[in-house]
Amino acid sequence: MGPRVTTIMSAMEEFGFNPLLDSRHLEKASDCLRTIAHPVRLRMVQLLMRGRYNVGELAKSCGVQNHMASEHLRLMQRAGLLMSRREGRMIYYSIRQKSLVGLMERVESMYDGEIF
Repeated sequence: MGPRVTTIMSAMEEFGFNPLLDSRHLEKASDCLRTIAHPVRLRMVQLLMRGRYNVGELAKSCGVQNHMASEHLRLMQRAGLLMSRREGRMIYYSIRQKSLVGLMERVESMYDGEIF
């Protein structure tokens, strides 16, 4: 590490900042952000923060067809963000990564009270 990097790291520690993430963590964070970076998927995350839903319920709430909702859910589940549970003929989705809730809460707070 060069002297400038060491100085920056010392200053960050002094002011109580978390240490910088290593490149593997940044890669995972990038993948997560890329996966949820779609208005329909963000809406699904908002809904799933408040309860579990099946494909039809999410599709209706998001204003998309069932097959599109299924594809969005499949992407988020493949990324490890969601989990599913079969109950009879229905499959219900819920959030697997609890940190996703905190991320969405921060997104919501960015626009808290803003009127379009």
